[in-house]
This record gives sequence, C-alpha cells and structure tokens, in this order.
Amino acid sequence: MQDESAQDFPYRTEYKKKSIRSYVIRAGRMTEGQRRAFDNYWGGYGLSLFDGPLRPREVFGREAPLVLEIGFGMGDSLLAMAEAEPDKDFIGIEVHPPGVGRLINNAGKAEVKNLRVYMADAVDVLNDCIAEASLDRFQLYFPDPWHKKKHHKRRIVQPEFVRLICSKLKPGGLLHMATDWENYAEHMLEVLEAEELLENTAGQNQYAPRPPFRPETKFERRGQRLGHGVWDLLYRRR
Repeated sequence: MQDESAQDFPYRTEYKKKSIRSYVIRAGRMTEGQRRAFDNYWGGYGLSLFDGPLRPREVFGREAPLVLEIGFGMGDSLLAMAEAEPDKDFIGIEVHPPGVGRLINNAGKAEVKNLRVYMADAVDVLNDCIAEASLDRFQLYFPDPWHKKKHHKRRIVQPEFVRLICSKLKPGGLLHMATDWENYAEHMLEVLEAEELLENTAGQNQYAPRPPFRPETKFERRGQRLGHGVWDLLYRRR
C-alpha cells in the first residue's frame, strides 16, 4: 500500500481556490494496482480541468447522449452504467485518487470506450468545461451529507448549484440524485422543488422509485440491511 501523497505520485486533484468546498481531499491510501492504473490508463481516460471546454465529439469520436456524474466514489456503479448503456457517453468527476484509480483500472481492463474522468472539483469543471445545454442526464449519488448543522453550508446541493446544473442540461434532460440520509433528502427535495426550471417526474414533493439505470450499490445494500432508507429524486429540465 502506498500513500497517495507520496512524492513519486504525480497525479493531483485539480481545483481552484474557494472559501467553501463540499468535500475534503483525504490523505487516503492507494493500492499498487490503483497507482499503476494512472500510468496505464489515465492517458486514455483522464481529462483535465485546465484544458478548458470539453468537446465530446472529439473526445469520444462520435455524437451520443452525454451523462455526467459527480462523486462516483470507487466507480463501480458508474462503470456498470457505462457498460449497460453503450449508446451513451459518460463523464465522471471525483476528487479522491483511489476511486479514480480503481475506476480507470477496471474500465481499462474491460476496454470500455464510452467513459472519461476528471479528478477535479466538480463545480470548477461545470463552470469551465461543460457547455450550456449539453447534458442529457446528470447524476449525484450519495454525496457527503455533512450531517452536523454547522456544516450544512458545505452540502453540494444548494440553489445556486442546482441552477448551474439546469444551465448544463438540455431541455428535457434528467437530473437524478440519491441519498441515504433522510434529512439531506428533505433538503434536496426542498431545493429542487423551488427550482422553476425543473419538473418532478414523480409528482410535486414526491420521491421517485430507483430508476432502472441506477445500479444498486454494495454501500446501499449494506445500509438497507441496517434499516436505512434510500431516497431518489428524479427531475426533468423544462
């Protein structure tokens, strides 16, 4: 096992300075396989915040519906979706190198072609790289709930963030969020219901059933065994 902060690991999370972030970049440890994945596969899968606007046709070599997910964790569900929906192109954003390493390692071994990854601050990527009205689907699954009230300001789901997402969605595009924290689900519902550009596909003030395209994760199944609920929110851009 190796520390991700080791001097011989040249890959760094990209972000711009800001006063409040929705995440903390933890000094986690990486397996040798995750480290090697960057050398073997980052050149094929990695995207840089500092390269500016994303041109999906150039990146993927085709025109296809574009799906963007923020905070894919270890990447298992994102990879499963990319494999299950080969007619779509997927962009994942994650700040933690071990998860990025695992995803690109598994994607590379499976020779998945319709997936690319930013290891960067998601809001920076949205602002600088993602074109207006370019996304067919946006996904945010199990974000950090910042459960202490004094930390609620760090929650990524805020009115200004939702408005930013709306600007990136095509008319008719889907916004999908899920959380296993009831308090955060209530917060998400309140914020999303207040956004006039969104229509709740399940009905006003209603949570949605898990859509078929979202895999049930190990994390989710473990929570359900412990009696935890999961709340899905599915909205369409007007």
